[in-house]
Amino acid sequence: MNLLKLIRKEIIHRKVNFTLSIIAVAVAAASWLLSEAFLKSANLKSEALIQEKVDETEAHMKKLEDDIRKSMKGLGFNIYIFPEGQDLSEVYSEGYASKTMPEEYVYKLANSNIVTVNHLLPTLTQSLEWPEHKRKVVLIGIRGQVPKSHGNPKKPLVNPVAENDMVLGYELHTSLGLKPGDKVKFMGREFNVSKTHRQRGTKDDITVWINLGVCQQLLNKEKRINSILALECNCATVDRIGEIRKELLAILPGTQIIEQDSKALARAEARNKTKETAMLEIDSIKKQQNELRKKRENMVAIMVPFVALLCMASIALLAFLNVKERIYELGLLLSLGVKTSKILFAYLIKAFLSAIIGAGIGLGLFYLSLHFGKESFFNSHSACELIQGSKIILILLAMPILAMLATWLPALWAAQTDPAEVLRHD
Repeated sequence: MNLLKLIRKEIIHRKVNFTLSIIAVAVAAASWLLSEAFLKSANLKSEALIQEKVDETEAHMKKLEDDIRKSMKGLGFNIYIFPEGQDLSEVYSEGYASKTMPEEYVYKLANSNIVTVNHLLPTLTQSLEWPEHKRKVVLIGIRGQVPKSHGNPKKPLVNPVAENDMVLGYELHTSLGLKPGDKVKFMGREFNVSKTHRQRGTKDDITVWINLGVCQQLLNKEKRINSILALECNCATVDRIGEIRKELLAILPGTQIIEQDSKALARAEARNKTKETAMLEIDSIKKQQNELRKKRENMVAIMVPFVALLCMASIALLAFLNVKERIYELGLLLSLGVKTSKILFAYLIKAFLSAIIGAGIGLGLFYLSLHFGKESFFNSHSACELIQGSKIILILLAMPILAMLATWLPALWAAQTDPAEVLRHD
């Protein structure tokens, strides 16, 4: 009797045993694949939740930052740079610095790599009498803001004043009856009133805004300014003004920097706090998800070997029972001259075939479970996302090997049976 005929007759004669072996392998293979799929699905869902939270936070932070940027732009400049040696008490009482510094300072800042402030605006301010109208005014000379040499150009907070134009505060234009388009003389020079301001209830109501170069000529202060205005960036540092001073003084040593408090800064600080809280929340979610993933991985790490051992034990038990039930048949085959190696191979190949068929059925059960439970149990993920091709190949290779290992001892016992010892009792 050749080996293939012996295997075929063995399978036909013991259909139930062969079928049970296939079922054991199929259950083991399906359980293995489903465990991996559940784990992968849970991990993907955790990653999606974390990413959703990150995206939501980033969108919220971006909106907050835009709101704060607009708010701060609306409130104007809040960083003031004054000349070296300037008495700040004079600045607070008079509203401007009496000392001056070179206009070149603003270009020095603009050409540096400064990052803590934007919107650099040089000004020359002085309180004096408007000779033609005998009115005390605050003269302010400005030019267009100086763009930084690096970074994207910023939309100016204050529009420049043309060389022959003038902008008037509320008290001046209302008391003098001036309106846009009127001509007026100031310190012997004729200007066109280009714009008038609404009432602000501050010193701005008695301001006269003219071109910086013209102002320097009228005051005999060529290429001199007495302040540089800037808008600070929304820094998340604890000592914000300290960081700004450190950077500015490294470029303009000796100058004095003050920060004007505002609601915008309070909102900026609130935004930074909100972002910090959101980041802590995301870190907490990540930590929780990582802990859950480790627990799931540990459970799968226990479950998969347990199922594999259970499969091997079932196949070994079925093989042992098969040998025990057919011990007399084996003895007869051996007495008829069938080689022990042939009997050993017959059992091992039978185990191999049952494992291959069982692995294929298990794979089918896995895909069937995935099809019907895709939304309920696998978060709508596809099979390609949940199981790698290498895992499937591993299942198809591992199951036959495990089945043959489980059958090895019963098959070896059957092959080494002494026919004389068996048959003498029959």
